[in-house]
Amino acid sequence: MKKYLVAIALLVFIGACSSNKASDNKTTDAPAVAAAPANDLSSNPDYQKGVELIAKSDCLTCHKTDSKLIGPAYKDVAAKYENNDANVAMLASKIIKGGTGVWGQIPMTPHATLAEADAKALAKYILLLRK
Repeated sequence: MKKYLVAIALLVFIGACSSNKASDNKTTDAPAVAAAPANDLSSNPDYQKGVELIAKSDCLTCHKTDSKLIGPAYKDVAAKYENNDANVAMLASKIIKGGTGVWGQIPMTPHATLAEADAKALAKYILLLRK
């Protein structure tokens, strides 16, 4: 099990450190400065809470709002899943437990210490990005 976790950590580190000439334009993809959707969500409390939680987490190591990094873009996740309570619960569970296979074979690191309420807030934020 320890070898598996070390291998995952190494993959994440290599992916995060690899150079991609197309993305060397020195722009950031922080949710707080991402382009506002057509309907401005900045005053939505679920959106604000999600931005706050993502800023304090390691999420942006593998995910971006608009484009695939190691994991899928948040907007791609939002496009795949309808914004409802069942999907919020399912995505929150995946955030906490991790997983693989839905978006490829690179596993998502579990966030076992994340409170369920915070995982649900992250899922709500992501699903708000659906167009």
